[in-house]
Amino acid sequence: EIERFRYQAALVNFDIKENERVLDIGSGGDPFPYATHLADLFEGETGHRAAPLVQDSRPFQVVNIERMPYGDMEFDFVYCSHVLEHVSDPSRACEELMRIGRRGYIETPTRLSDIMLNFTHLPEHHKWYIVAAGNVLFFFEWSDKDCRNTGHDEFFHMHHSPYQNPFQDLIHSHRDLFVNMFLWEKSFAYYVFSKNGNLKGTNQHNV
Repeated sequence: EIERFRYQAALVNFDIKENERVLDIGSGGDPFPYATHLADLFEGETGHRAAPLVQDSRPFQVVNIERMPYGDMEFDFVYCSHVLEHVSDPSRACEELMRIGRRGYIETPTRLSDIMLNFTHLPEHHKWYIVAAGNVLFFFEWSDKDCRNTGHDEFFHMHHSPYQNPFQDLIHSHRDLFVNMFLWEKSFAYYVFSKNGNLKGTNQHNV
């Protein structure tokens, strides 16, 4: 989304240099402007994106983030925006990001965002909510109780309204309440918890 790149440009220093190899994993309908290579799990229609897949002059591959066909440290920068909340195995996905990239950027919706926009009831959509703390990502599997329809779609419609409104102002002025913006270099730590609170996976680098 154009709006996504606008706030990222204002809030995130990607520090991408000329001639660096940059992969957008989950490029979808709005590829990262600085990407040199594109990849996505879905080549056809899918409910995981609002716009049709974009393929341009940049190399594109159909790729599962949990098993990527790239060499170790093949990319200088890996951009992964609004992907990890969907994956089956966050541990494998995180390990793959650190394997193929020297550094990167991860963005995911927050728990607050998913609840307010009523995404929690969508089947097979967001499987995890993520909390970013320093150089650590915490993945929490949505519980059965939380995966419910709140019955309120007003915030979603206000967010996407062509008319400026107080909810849009709230999101724009407090972006970090609605998305995790997470830069990493060399490695990052993560913890993955099941819906029952059990630790399913961890990598405690740099904690």
